[in-house]
Amino acid sequence: MHQIFEQLLAPRYLWWLWDGFIVTMMISIVTIILATLLGFLLAMIGQSQLRLLRGFTNSYNAIFRYSPLLPQLFFWYFGIGNILPLEFKLWLFDEPQIQLGFMIFKMPSFEFIMGVIGLTFYSSAFIAEEFRAGILGVKQGQLNAALALGLNRRQGLRLIIIPQALRIAFPPLVGQYMNVIKNSSLTMAIGVLELSYVSRQVETETLKTFQDFAIATLLYILAVVIVGTLGNIYQQRILIKGVR
Repeated sequence: MHQIFEQLLAPRYLWWLWDGFIVTMMISIVTIILATLLGFLLAMIGQSQLRLLRGFTNSYNAIFRYSPLLPQLFFWYFGIGNILPLEFKLWLFDEPQIQLGFMIFKMPSFEFIMGVIGLTFYSSAFIAEEFRAGILGVKQGQLNAALALGLNRRQGLRLIIIPQALRIAFPPLVGQYMNVIKNSSLTMAIGVLELSYVSRQVETETLKTFQDFAIATLLYILAVVIVGTLGNIYQQRILIKGVR
């Protein structure tokens, strides 16, 4: 029995992994929110009748979808980081606190911010394509009928096309949200203290590779299952119920 306990990770290392899991969830949630808003905006711009705007959207999606995520993270961290004023970078590295009334908020680290930016731009390109596919999944005749009834194009999109497109695009969007969680592991390359980064630290100190990465893998699976379950609940109770 004593030998079995010796093979387990000490409680303090389990807490390290849990803290890394919390950071992974935080960076994933913030990215999902921002990438969804940006992706939806890009999808709407892609529906513009101006060729210049459609060309911008297509170029944006091509740049971020067809290049690997890791070089993009390096670009934001090292490239953009060098452009920022030194005083601003030093201020961020100190992780300052902002007081709003009685509440005090701690600024996230510079690595965390750059990780969110890199993941957001990368993920928004894929999310925009899911929104676009949802819009294309609605029959064009419905928009023509709305125009015939006296609605303008913007009203037809907002009242008729977009609600249906969101229902069509939602299942693939959940898959993209799961990808955000998995892709967040790459932010360890720029120093974000997320689950993969902490797992490497634990493995270095304990040399218990199997136990360490087994727990980390289970935590990643837990995060993906949570997102998938919430997505299914939302789809069943709100989207499908709203159609009936």
